[in-house]
Amino acid sequence: MSVVKSIELVLPKDAVYLAGSSIKGQVILTLNSTLVDPIVKVELVGRGYVEWSEEIGASRDYSRDVICNNKADYVHKIKTFPVQDNWLSAGSHTFDFHFNLPPRLPSTFASKIGHVFYYVQASCMGREHILAKKRMYLLIQGTSDFKERPFQNPLLVEAEKKVSYNCCSQGTISLQIQMEKNVFTPGDKVVFTTEINNQTNKCIKTVIFALYAHVHCVGFTPSTERRLRIDSSELLRQEAKTQSIPFNTTKIVSTFNLPPVLSVSGNTQDSDIMNTHYELVINVHLPWSLTSVKAKVPIIITSTPVNSAGCMLLEGAVSPTSQDHQN
Repeated sequence: MSVVKSIELVLPKDAVYLAGSSIKGQVILTLNSTLVDPIVKVELVGRGYVEWSEEIGASRDYSRDVICNNKADYVHKIKTFPVQDNWLSAGSHTFDFHFNLPPRLPSTFASKIGHVFYYVQASCMGREHILAKKRMYLLIQGTSDFKERPFQNPLLVEAEKKVSYNCCSQGTISLQIQMEKNVFTPGDKVVFTTEINNQTNKCIKTVIFALYAHVHCVGFTPSTERRLRIDSSELLRQEAKTQSIPFNTTKIVSTFNLPPVLSVSGNTQDSDIMNTHYELVINVHLPWSLTSVKAKVPIIITSTPVNSAGCMLLEGAVSPTSQDHQN
C-alpha cells in the first residue's frame, strides 16, 4: 500500500483567468502513514507549439514530406511547501498557494496543428521518488492594448453579384452588412443587420452566417527553413430561413455570443509561433443558379489588461480537465 492515499488540487470551478491576474488554490495531500522527508510542490506551466507536414521540392525532380514545427515557453513557476520537522503524519494536509500570471500571455488555444495550454500540477516526492501527482488544465484569456481605431463606426460592408438563371435570364443580388462596431471582447454579444436586395425573379430562402478564425502559424523545417501556414476554423455558424421575394429588399437582424476564451487579434505575445485574425462571412446560397453571394466582415478581438488580481467566472466556460498519477 502506498504511503500517499491521494493528492488533490482545489481551484475555482469553470474559471477563466486573465493574463496578469492571480491563481489561488490548495493542495490537499492525504497519507496512509507517516511520510519522512517529503517534498510537496506545485507548478504552473504554460507552453505553445505548432506542427504540420508539407511537401517540398514538388517543382523539382524530387518531392518529400517534411515536418514543420515551432514551440514557445510562456510561464514556468514552482512553489515548494515547507514541511515542519521534515515529516508528515497520516491523515490530510492542506497547503495554500498562489501564482501571479505574467501580464502578457496568449489565450488557451487548440486546433489541428497548434496548441497553447496551461496547467497547475501538484506532486509529492519521497526519497527522490514521485509518490503522487495531480494536474489540472487552466483556461487563460490573453489581453492586449488595442489602440487602433475600428475600420469604420458603424461598420458597413457591401457585396454585389450578377447571376444567371433560367438559361437566358440575369439579375443582381446585393448584400449590405451593418454593425455598430467591429471590436469585441470574448463573451460579447455580436449584433449585425444583413440587407438583401434581390433583383431577380427568384426567391432566396437561406442565408448562412459564420465566424472564422484564421491562425497564421510560423514553423521551421529540420534544416531551420522558415515556413508559414494558415489554419482556418469555423467558430460559430447560424442558418437563417428567409423569404426574400423577387425584386424586393429583405432585412435580417442576427445575434450570437462569442466564446468565453478567444485569442486576441494579432497578439504580439505569441506571434513567434502564431497570430489570429477573425472574419464574419455572410453567404447567400442560390441553388437555382449553382452559385452564392458572399460578404466578409473583419472582426477584431481584444481584451483589457486586469487592474487587480482575480479571475473571471464565466457561464458556459469549459471546466479544466485533470490528470493524476500515483505510484
